[in-house]
Amino acid sequence: MNKIGIFGGSYNPIHIGHLALANYLCEFSDLDEVWFMVSPQNPLKRDRKLWDDEFRLELARLATEDYPKFKVCDIEFQLPRPSYTIHTLNALQEKYPEKEFTLLIGADNWQLFPRWKAADEIIAKHKVLIYPRPGYTINEDEFPSSVSLIQAPLFEVSSTFIRESLEKGKDIRYFLHPKVYKRIIERFSSK
Repeated sequence: MNKIGIFGGSYNPIHIGHLALANYLCEFSDLDEVWFMVSPQNPLKRDRKLWDDEFRLELARLATEDYPKFKVCDIEFQLPRPSYTIHTLNALQEKYPEKEFTLLIGADNWQLFPRWKAADEIIAKHKVLIYPRPGYTINEDEFPSSVSLIQAPLFEVSSTFIRESLEKGKDIRYFLHPKVYKRIIERFSSK
């Protein structure tokens, strides 16, 4: 059975922190693949201004197309909004019954996890793999059996930093996959 890590996010835009972490998880955990779940709307982040859905998907595909263990999944774009992780995981399990899905979340989201819709159902039906985030500590002694922590490297790059830097005209090409940087520059310099 293929083990798939579901790495959800708005990817507004996808950056090297996302890619390096997913690469680490593919190579240093029991996951066979990481699927980047591009989210149209995070219920806990309603205020944020998102780049349009198709553009964020395009950038994610450009960033991941050369590594066979990465896949971009747009199933949340076919589901009712706002996007709830439990609905996404259930839809994936129904569509791909031969795969085992593990939810990948940062330590910051683990602290919010009790606020997630059907958090107990997620833990009952799926594995959850938590990766470190700067400034957040996790007590593994309190984990249910389906939850584990991986000591992945910390990546302190944010999509907010990327967008703000681009708006200021900064050349931040090394924070983004080269194809993503090129596409962003093409799109925003033509306006």
